[in-house]
Amino acid sequence: MVKKAPRRTAQRILEVTLTLFNRFGEPNVSTTLISAELGISPGNLYYHYPAKDELINALFNQFEESLNELLNASDNVRDVEDAWFFVHSLFELIWNYRFLYRDLNDLLSKNRRLETHFQAVLKNKSRSIKAMLESMNRYGALLMDSREIEPTSTSMVVVLTYWLSFEYVRDPRKALEPESAQLALMRGAQHVLSLLMPYLEATQRAHLLALVGVYQAQ
Repeated sequence: MVKKAPRRTAQRILEVTLTLFNRFGEPNVSTTLISAELGISPGNLYYHYPAKDELINALFNQFEESLNELLNASDNVRDVEDAWFFVHSLFELIWNYRFLYRDLNDLLSKNRRLETHFQAVLKNKSRSIKAMLESMNRYGALLMDSREIEPTSTSMVVVLTYWLSFEYVRDPRKALEPESAQLALMRGAQHVLSLLMPYLEATQRAHLLALVGVYQAQ
């Protein structure tokens, strides 16, 4: 039992760090603040994570693992209902690690490992969204020429990647606070899937509009 304590401490450090990064932004959170929030000494923090970049990388590893697991489900998307759930789930995960997207350019400029791994994240997102569109095309939910799939999937990935930045610029004081989450995620899913409107089969288009209406009414 004693041997497990360091692992529990290390995980608790990550949980508190993620909360602080999400709330205040990574550049505004020091290791001193993290250790104070945890009620531990800076030395104890450094024992588990000798540098702030190691905290960032550990959190990114958690995010990347969860993201890849979710992205692998994209070829099971058959219709608008599935696509809404899939895209909303992506936004929920991004929201849970929103500090990465809020401070993305700054983080990439300072952290070489993050720079290379985020390029892989973009490739995996693009592959996954492309697979989703191909699946929806096969099942008749989309009526899309195969030549249109690649540029459309790229546009959807751009919105997925920068939606929270747009929300933040739109309302810097409130956009990334927990009480704003549901509406922000709904708007994100709506705008990603609205890129499919010209290609959706008629009943599928009507269903997407109905889904948006239900969420807007909440």
